[in-house]
Amino acid sequence: MIQLFKKNANKIKIMALGGLNEIGKNMTVVEYKDEIIVIDAGLSFPDEDMLGVDIVIPDITYLIKNKDKIKGIFITHGHEDHIGALPYILKKINVPVYGAKLSIGLIQVKLKEHKINNAKLNVITPREIIKVGNMDVEFIKNNHSIPDACSIAVHTDQGIIYHTGDFKIDLTPIDGEVMDIHRICELSKKGVLLMLADSTNAERPGSTMSEKTVGAGLDDLFRKATNSRILVATFASNIHRLQQIINTAEKFNRKVAVSGRSMINVVGVATELGYLNIPDNMLIDLNDLSRYEDNEVVLITTGSQGEPMSALARMASSDHKKVEIKSGDLIIISAHPIPGNEKSISKVINCLFEKGAEVVYEDSEIHVSGHAKQEELKLLHRLVKPKFFMPAHGEYRMLKKHAELAEELGMPSQNIFVNKTGDILEIDRHSAKVVGTIPTGNVLVDGLGVGDVGNIVLRDRKHLSEDGLMIVVVTISKEDGKVLAGPDIISRGFVYVRESEDLMDGAKNVIKQVLKECEDRNIKEWAYLKNNIKENLKEYLYQKTKRNPMILPIIMEV
Repeated sequence: MIQLFKKNANKIKIMALGGLNEIGKNMTVVEYKDEIIVIDAGLSFPDEDMLGVDIVIPDITYLIKNKDKIKGIFITHGHEDHIGALPYILKKINVPVYGAKLSIGLIQVKLKEHKINNAKLNVITPREIIKVGNMDVEFIKNNHSIPDACSIAVHTDQGIIYHTGDFKIDLTPIDGEVMDIHRICELSKKGVLLMLADSTNAERPGSTMSEKTVGAGLDDLFRKATNSRILVATFASNIHRLQQIINTAEKFNRKVAVSGRSMINVVGVATELGYLNIPDNMLIDLNDLSRYEDNEVVLITTGSQGEPMSALARMASSDHKKVEIKSGDLIIISAHPIPGNEKSISKVINCLFEKGAEVVYEDSEIHVSGHAKQEELKLLHRLVKPKFFMPAHGEYRMLKKHAELAEELGMPSQNIFVNKTGDILEIDRHSAKVVGTIPTGNVLVDGLGVGDVGNIVLRDRKHLSEDGLMIVVVTISKEDGKVLAGPDIISRGFVYVRESEDLMDGAKNVIKQVLKECEDRNIKEWAYLKNNIKENLKEYLYQKTKRNPMILPIIMEV
């Protein structure tokens, strides 16, 4: 038995709490010799059937149970799908957080909003190694659609676990900081045991264009818009894109205003930390927009994904307090739709066209991805030469395609693991296999509630949204169970009561009959009365309307 324990103690466990078979919610756990490190802590946005839910974060039950083992959370970069869950997690597990300067700056803004002031935040620089007991964690410079993106190498005596984070290979990045290929090659020489790699663009052939190509596309659009006001919608965190918009605005003598809370926050942090260079007197307040001619201004805004409460969506629906879309405006949507957002974006674009604006969208000259395509992925595999491989960050079809690419390059299929969230991959220098699962899932955040909205609540919300609600109020005597008042019926989202008097009268008669039968049999238990009312009324309403509203009986005793 002791021998078995020693053998397992030398195994490294790799577990994803999110980011597999989905876009977003990226979070990976590495456990070795009773020590845990966590890579990223992201959120995702709710599916259409998650009615009323604001965001979705990973289930960290496993981490809470093992919080004494956790040495830190290591952040690859500052996108929401990698840092968005941190405020909720740090309230449960206050462990050190490590990340590059911009990542930590963006995290500080989030934590301030959540009134968390005791977080242990640590700024690292690329190639810096953090020693955490039996593991050394190294940050390596990456290219992505946000500055300070890093991959992470976890050094152990069993070998190196290399996590790419989100990346692309950009030889002409906006900030001039290229991916540290040299260090990756050095790791390869030492021997990489396992690589976890970004699979977002694994289905797309070729290579991702450099971010610099967007600048030329923006120049062309600005040059043609000689008399138009220009609005550019993009991801707030895409600081390289923001810099190019600012550079183009300066070239064409336009002032820049910023709209959207997240955009204002990111511009503030990035400017303060030196990642965004805005010429003096170029930035103007949104309130001052009307003081300038249309051809003198550019508005940078959130809403490139059609989010209902975003600044662009509110402008499109004439619900924005400070900006009204007008005929002749040029609106540039500099982003590709995240899967699932297509309908929302389409709705916003239609509204903008209806207002007379010209909208440029789905144009390869104004947006490039921040993720590596197939040729870049192949190059990284050839450089890293890992013994084992686990595709990460993507829906199942993306993970599967990435696995196929690895096989094409000569990796044995038994060394490739297309895992599910919660799978435990146990690995050492000789072998790797999935040995079980840990509890995982979605924790839904609705307003201030974290995790208090579950499947039952969502089912009820769906039921209410589809079939409506009928409330039945009856007052009975406490002494003899006789009906003293009612039944009164309140309908919401089912039928309009004043136009359905016959249906309502019939429903009341059904309820009266149920109450009379119970009274005759001297049945006074509330649960029995409520259940009988629900069952009989449900049958009656379905016969008459072929609908199934939620029925809520309320019995009062006096």
